Amino acid sequence: MSTVPIAYGKTGYSLETGNHKPVEIRPIYPTALKDEAAGFKKAVDRPIGGGPPLRERISANDRLAVVMPDITRALPNERLLGWLFAELAHVPAENITIISGTGTHRENRPEEWIQMVGKDVYSRYTCIDHVCDDEQSLVHVGESVFGYPVSFNRDYVEADRRILLGFIEPHFMAGFSGGYKAAFPGVTSIDAIMQYHSAANIAHPRSTWGILEDNPTQANIRAGGSLLPVDFCINVTLDDRQRITRFFCGEVIPVHDAGCAFCKETAMIPVDHAFPVVVTSNSGYPLDQNLYQCVKGMSAASQIVETGGLIILAGSCTDGFPEHGNFRKMLRDYSSPQAMLEAIHQPGFHCRDQWQVQILASILCKAKVAVFSEMPAGDILSAHMQPVSDLNACLAGVLREGGKDTRLAVLPEGPMTIPYLRD
Repeated sequence: MSTVPIAYGKTGYSLETGNHKPVEIRPIYPTALKDEAAGFKKAVDRPIGGGPPLRERISANDRLAVVMPDITRALPNERLLGWLFAELAHVPAENITIISGTGTHRENRPEEWIQMVGKDVYSRYTCIDHVCDDEQSLVHVGESVFGYPVSFNRDYVEADRRILLGFIEPHFMAGFSGGYKAAFPGVTSIDAIMQYHSAANIAHPRSTWGILEDNPTQANIRAGGSLLPVDFCINVTLDDRQRITRFFCGEVIPVHDAGCAFCKETAMIPVDHAFPVVVTSNSGYPLDQNLYQCVKGMSAASQIVETGGLIILAGSCTDGFPEHGNFRKMLRDYSSPQAMLEAIHQPGFHCRDQWQVQILASILCKAKVAVFSEMPAGDILSAHMQPVSDLNACLAGVLREGGKDTRLAVLPEGPMTIPYLRD
């Protein structure tokens, strides 16, 4: 009996593949840094793109905004913030505001804030969530070169200095995460987010995994994010245990370009042919907390599934759809994935979360999707997918029906590894 450990929630899951030997597709993780603190110190003292060390860029009198990801991202914020504030010990705590770049996501709960940054940081520093549709907390800063107005979180705008924290991994729209994405969409307005997540941008063939050049989604991110000066960018790459493998620190674009080039060599895996069955995770907690985020794991699998094939996703989805935005409503309002796509591409159509629905609908038009999760079966059915109560039993049935020669691929860490067809 062959088994493959896959990432699932906080516990993991042992996937049984019977007598089938699956093709396991994993990232090639570089060795984790032996001394992360020393690596951080070296990176901020010798910034990519040149210029002075980090500590010389922020004065004691500056009001500093530090933007970091929300609870759905695995960035080791507590460690990074500890090193950052030790480096900036000359800046009083009352001068620093930590902003969670939620984009369109829900606000973090107090216990989640403590989990992300630690009790000491949460008690000493001002920690706020960005709310993309709260007009009172937004300030207009200018026009994107793509022709729409951009507003940012007031605390971010009114700061004297700005630091972005993030990690670089493949991204299903932007090519890679990291860089200006912490600010745009992290702390920008819903109107700007709707514009850059337009149906045309999302449908563009270069708005996909692992592509920066001529990617309209990434181009919008960089155009919007650069409307306000960013004084320092701290990006990292991580292994499957959230250990840091590299630091990329300094000027935003050089940092991001260097980090993406490094990530592409380790996370993009070529395969020779498509598979009728692909099992994927969503890389476990925290990324598999809800079905919205689990579209990423499905999208990774869709890169190598045969047309008409089957994707089986394992994602805990303890936070449900979730309930913020219109993701759940849109999935239920339309009778089929094709109907969703037709509506989204109608001139003048605008609906929050349409981008995630658009990608999911495109996947469902190519392949069947079954979901093993902690969500009620009726909720999965309402999203046009098949619920799975026993993952191993489901896979055994699929392989039995397909026969002993059924080709099976497994992405144990989901969107941490992006497979692509070699040709």
